Amino acid sequence: MSGSRRNGWTLGIVSVALFMVVLDNLVVSVALPTIHRDLGASIQSLEWTVNAYVLAYAVLLLTGAALGDRFGRKRMFLAGMAVFTAASALAALAPSTELLIIARAIQGTGAAVVTPLTLTLLAEAFPNERRGMAIGVWSGISGIAVALGPLVGGAVVQGISWHWIFWINVPIGICLIPLAARMLAESRGPYGALDIPGLLLACGGAFGIVFGLVRSQSLGWTSPTVLVSLIAGAVLLGGFVVWELRAAEPMLPMAFFAKRSFAVTNVASLSMYFGMFGSIFFLSQYMQDVLGYTPLQAGMKLLVWTGASMVVAPLAGVFSERLGSRPFMIAGLSLQAGALAWLAGMLSTHMHYSQMIVPFIMAGSGMALVFAPSANAVLSSVSAQQAGQASGANNAIREVGGVLGVAVLASVFSGAGGYGSPELFLHGLLPAMWVGVAVLAFGALVVLAFPFHTREAAQEASPRGMARAGEEGRAEGPRGVLAGDTA
Repeated sequence: MSGSRRNGWTLGIVSVALFMVVLDNLVVSVALPTIHRDLGASIQSLEWTVNAYVLAYAVLLLTGAALGDRFGRKRMFLAGMAVFTAASALAALAPSTELLIIARAIQGTGAAVVTPLTLTLLAEAFPNERRGMAIGVWSGISGIAVALGPLVGGAVVQGISWHWIFWINVPIGICLIPLAARMLAESRGPYGALDIPGLLLACGGAFGIVFGLVRSQSLGWTSPTVLVSLIAGAVLLGGFVVWELRAAEPMLPMAFFAKRSFAVTNVASLSMYFGMFGSIFFLSQYMQDVLGYTPLQAGMKLLVWTGASMVVAPLAGVFSERLGSRPFMIAGLSLQAGALAWLAGMLSTHMHYSQMIVPFIMAGSGMALVFAPSANAVLSSVSAQQAGQASGANNAIREVGGVLGVAVLASVFSGAGGYGSPELFLHGLLPAMWVGVAVLAFGALVVLAFPFHTREAAQEASPRGMARAGEEGRAEGPRGVLAGDTA
C-alpha cells in the first residue's frame, strides 16, 4: 500500500475514533431526564453517570501517550478502542444506575487511552509538510463532536431510547478495530516511563473529593463518611504534589506551575469547565423537566450554544496569536459569567426559548474565546519538548474542573431544591447557577489580576532544546496547540 493511501486511512480511522470518545463526553447530558425516569435515578446517580466517565478520562489522560510510547501506539490504540466499545455495550445493557456508572467509568478509561494516541498516530504518519493539514482535520472533528453531542443525544433518545446513545458506538467500534489493526503502522516513543505512584495518588485524591461532594447531598456535610472522604482526598492530592516534585519522570511536572502563564491559564480553564459544564448538566434537564421540551428539541436548542463556539473558535485562535491570549481569556470568562447571570435572572417555569438565544450565543462565544487562546498560552509557557505534557495537563485540569462543577452545583441544587415539581427544580437551579457565575467571574479576575508573558520557556530552554523548539515549531506548528484543545 502506498504511503499516501495509508496516511489517508490513518486520518480517517483516528478521526472516527476521536469523534466517538469526544461525543460521549456530552451526549449523555440530554438523556439525563429519561435515565432519571426509566431507572429511578437520584440526583447523585445522575451525577455519577457523567462524572464516572469524565473523572476516569481526566485522571488517566496523562498516561495514555506514555502507554503508547512504552507498549506500542497502535497496540494501545486498539486496546483502548476495544475497552471503549465493550463498555459502551455494557452501558447500553445496564439494568440499573449502578451498572451504568461502572460502564461509564470503563468507557472513560478507554477514551483516555484513545484520545492522546489519535494525535500521536497522526503526527507519526504524516510528513512534516502535510502534518498541519491533517491535524487541522483532527481538531475540526473534535469540535464537531462537541457541537453535535447534545443534538445527537436528543435525537437518539427521542427516536429510539437512551440505551442507543451507547449502542451506536458498538458497530462502529467493531468495524474500526480490525480496520485499524490492518491499516495503522506500529510505532513507539522515547518517553515510556509510567508514573504509577502519581497515577494512584491522583486517582484516589480526585475520587475522594468528588465522592465526598456527591455524598454530602444525602448525608450532610458533617457526616463522618463525607468528612473522611474529603479529608482523605485532600491528603492524597497533597501526596500527589509531593511525589511529583520528587519523581524522576513525573506525570505532571510541578515546575510548570512556577510559570505564571501556565498557572493562571489553568485556573482559567478549570473555572470555565466548572461553571459552564456544571450549568449545562442542569440546563438540559431544566429544558425538559420544567419547560416540557422533548430530548430532540432540547438538543437542537442547545446547538445554538455549542454552534456559537464552533464559529468563534477559529477566529479566536488566529487573533490570539497576534494580540496575545490574555485579553481573549478575560473576555471569554466574562461573557460566560454574564450569560449565566442573564439566564439566572430570567429562569422561570414558563420561560420562552427566544429569551435564551442571546445568552446561549454569549456563553458559546465565551467558551470559544477561552479554548484556543488558553492552549496557545499554555504551550507558549513551555519549551517545545514539553508541549505534549503541558497540553495534556491542561486538558486533564479542564476535565477535573467539569467534574467538580457538576458535583458542587449538584450539592447546591440538592440543598435548595429537587425533582419533586417544576417549582422545586427551579428553587435548586437558581442558586446553583449563581455559584457557576461566581466561579467564572473568579477565573476572569485571576487572569486580569495576574498579567503574564507567554514566552517564558524560550529563555529557559537549553541551546539544544531551543534548536529543537525551532525545528518543531516550523515542522509541527499546530500539533502542540491542538493537543490540549480537545473538549
